[in-house]
Amino acid sequence: MTPTNESPNRPSAFLPRLFTSCLGLGRLPLAPGTWGSIPTALVFGLMCHFHLQPWLISLVMLLILLDGALYCIVFSPAVIEATGKEDPGEIVVDELAGQALTFLAVPFLFAPETLTWRAVFAGFIAFRAVDSIKPWPCRRLEHLPAGFGILADDLMAGIYAAIILLLYIHYFGG
Repeated sequence: MTPTNESPNRPSAFLPRLFTSCLGLGRLPLAPGTWGSIPTALVFGLMCHFHLQPWLISLVMLLILLDGALYCIVFSPAVIEATGKEDPGEIVVDELAGQALTFLAVPFLFAPETLTWRAVFAGFIAFRAVDSIKPWPCRRLEHLPAGFGILADDLMAGIYAAIILLLYIHYFGG
């Protein structure tokens, strides 16, 4: 059976769509990129809340980043083919990876026990804002082929958001 928004002439891409949409989060009705960023922010916030070791927090962020990047690069072409769109909005695994990059270095620069939910929220908002505004070279990176273009702009947004978050924590506390 073919999903309703998938053309009957296009191949089935159930698993690629499931993986790239973060188990369906990207198919929620409003702001799919925001839904895709939430799991990473929640995981980071919970690990800081429970005062886990900085190396463990960063390792988990790195694994989320690498998994998200791999899923995006490997599975996005099938979703692009199935939907007929260059950058299907349902693909949010790139946001998962970009948000992880935002938080990656934070535990080594600031003790996790000093990081509050306010800092997590600031990192989340910084990433979503930069990902939406797409400052140079984010928009340009979108033109890379298939999954690379979908992913690259979010990784650049993650770098910008990390800088914003580090400045925020430095000047306003965690």
